[in-house]
Amino acid sequence: MRDFIVQWLTQVTAPFWHSSLSIDQFVTALQETFQMVFFSLLFGCIWGLIQGITLVVTRSGGILQNRAIYYFLNPIVNALRSLPFIILLIAVIPLTKMLVGTSIGTWAAIVPLTIYVGPYLGRLIETSLLEVNEGIVESAQAMGASPWQIIFKFIIPEARSSLILNLTTGTISLIGATAMAGAVGAGGIGDLAISYGYQRFDTSVVILTVIVLLLLVQMVQMFGDWLAKLR
Repeated sequence: MRDFIVQWLTQVTAPFWHSSLSIDQFVTALQETFQMVFFSLLFGCIWGLIQGITLVVTRSGGILQNRAIYYFLNPIVNALRSLPFIILLIAVIPLTKMLVGTSIGTWAAIVPLTIYVGPYLGRLIETSLLEVNEGIVESAQAMGASPWQIIFKFIIPEARSSLILNLTTGTISLIGATAMAGAVGAGGIGDLAISYGYQRFDTSVVILTVIVLLLLVQMVQMFGDWLAKLR
């Protein structure tokens, strides 16, 4: 399938493609970007959901109020969110090497990307869950629902649209971070922009990567908006 796409794109773009970058390299970079976004978003969503739910239920007045857990987790989330991604990328190199055996490449980038997006999604998820009317929680408690039932059968379903829109926002931020990860050899579209566009003074590659990133962001936003409206 990949070879067919490369061959088709090569034939279609042959008349006007005059760059040192080959179509095969472009498709490979696009594949690496999708890989980084998919896996870091998957792991980040799991981590972020755990953080968001924990912050909501353990805060003052929460259904599982626990000041010790809340005041331990809250500053950690704030600290991780305050770090610029490029600094985080360098700071976690020892952890990245320990987990994947290398500090460069697509799989190595997934580690700092997950650490970056997890707390960000966690705070967005917390915001969505806090928007749920307190009357729904009180009604669930009055019916004798357990804390787990209140969370997964009342709060999360009620916050569904807001959660989807916030996850869409998080995904778009993640796409931008994957482009930035290209600065340290992570591969993907960002690496093309730096290696071929900036270092080789090939303006066409820079324009191409900008257009591709804009299209990706637009498609993600449109899909998120459509999904949030579904019932």
